[in-house]
Amino acid sequence: MSGSLPTDYCPAFAPFFGFAGAGLAMILSAVGAAYGTAKAGVGIAGIGTFRPDLVMKCLIPVVMAGIIAVYGLVVSVLVASSLSPTEPYSLFASAVHLASGLSTGFAGIAAGYAIGVVGDACVRAYMYQQRIFVAMVLILIFAEVLGLYGLIVALILNTKAKSNC
Repeated sequence: MSGSLPTDYCPAFAPFFGFAGAGLAMILSAVGAAYGTAKAGVGIAGIGTFRPDLVMKCLIPVVMAGIIAVYGLVVSVLVASSLSPTEPYSLFASAVHLASGLSTGFAGIAAGYAIGVVGDACVRAYMYQQRIFVAMVLILIFAEVLGLYGLIVALILNTKAKSNC
């Protein structure tokens, strides 16, 4: 054996888990972003009828929810670029890539949910009291960081994946 692993470490089904990680990163983070956008959008639509002058400032939760989907896109591109049909792909690398996708996806769902709930409540409160704007932005930043934590974990995991067999 000249530095290569036995074929037991590189089964034919290993790329499935790598692609599943890439797909789950994108799908789950997009679901979180969609929920955050929809929930905050309901609040924006609610205040738009009463105070249309405040709508542009209230778009911050929607923008922050959209960033969650970008985190999933970054991880899915990194994982998919590690996969090649001509190179062997180990079961360890596939498990690491699946874990990367799941960490980003679940963190994206949590962040999207938090941004949606906070965005809806704060946008409605902003209609009555404009001094809440700074608190709204701070809380939204803390909610956004949940998704960033998942991205950081995925990037650390991705550096540990070695697909050589």
